[in-house]
Amino acid sequence: MTSILNSDQRIRKLCLIKDSQKGYTRSVLIRFSRRVSEENLNKIIDSEVTKLLKEQQSSEVDVVLDASFIKAWIIRHPTDNQTGFSDADARVGRSGRFFALGYKLHLSIDHKTMLPLSSVFASANQNEKKHSLIILNKAENFAKVQSQG
Repeated sequence: MTSILNSDQRIRKLCLIKDSQKGYTRSVLIRFSRRVSEENLNKIIDSEVTKLLKEQQSSEVDVVLDASFIKAWIIRHPTDNQTGFSDADARVGRSGRFFALGYKLHLSIDHKTMLPLSSVFASANQNEKKHSLIILNKAENFAKVQSQG
């Protein structure tokens, strides 16, 4: 993640990092995720997306689903080739034409507004089909909130 923060201008802008500044270190990112927790972060994102959808005032939501591979920068476990050594949650999964150790971010967005509606972060060996119903249900909830607002 730290290498992405140093190279991707869109993510740097999203994280309010100026061009002259270095990205956040690994220890800062780990402390943030431990303090906030995944559940609270999802609540924050859900409330903000709901606000943005209400501001857009469009009559419908077109959902697009996709999964992006995120490489884990660790070595494989010496006794289990399918898992990571220092990160037990990382798994071997397909990254394009190759297999690599990492995670997948399953994401749904509104096609018109490009707002993220829901996401699931899972190990790379888990198929998109496993998470698609969860993501679609969350997106459906946003569509209901938008139509009520």
